Amino acid sequence: MKQVNSIVVLIACYLGLQIFSDIGSLKIIMLAGFSIDAGTFLYPFTFTLRDLIHKSIGKKSTRLLIIVAAVINLFMALFFWLVALMPADASVGPQKEFGAVLSPVWRLVVASIVAEILSELTDTEIYSLWIKKVTTRYQWSRVLVSNAVSIPLDSLLFSWIAFGGVLDNKVVWSIFVSNVIIKFAATLISLPSIYLVKDVNKWELKHQQED
Repeated sequence: MKQVNSIVVLIACYLGLQIFSDIGSLKIIMLAGFSIDAGTFLYPFTFTLRDLIHKSIGKKSTRLLIIVAAVINLFMALFFWLVALMPADASVGPQKEFGAVLSPVWRLVVASIVAEILSELTDTEIYSLWIKKVTTRYQWSRVLVSNAVSIPLDSLLFSWIAFGGVLDNKVVWSIFVSNVIIKFAATLISLPSIYLVKDVNKWELKHQQED
């Protein structure tokens, strides 16, 4: 029962951070000389959460969760867009602020979802490959190696799909570099958490690449 509760909490946190980071990405801020989409402060933790979930429920279920998260993010963007189009109650006021803040920039939505799906599915494959081909020991290494590939991939896809040709190339590269730096910092901070959950049963761990 304790293991089930842990999985529920992990999945809820993963989905929540996915949503909050997508909303945060609608604003580009300046920090320490770098242009940064604000979602970068939360999104990196989803990679380690994904690893914890993978460790708890296996590869196939984690793949499903990644797709479900992408569908939820798309639904969120559609919902905000539709609400922004609906007529406001005149007695309350025009309420234009809602649409100005939350009505999605569809290019950002597409960039976020494409980057999320491709990078996190890649993370899942590398995580599984590391367990199968390298070692099931040194659990921190499976997180570090999988994130070392998925983080730059995610940052590259998001930065250029979202802002390429719209912002100056120097700004886009600045967003990419800042994303990578912050995401690796988040990885190092959250790395020890991989030891907080139990592995799936030994048979599944051994055969998860064969599913």
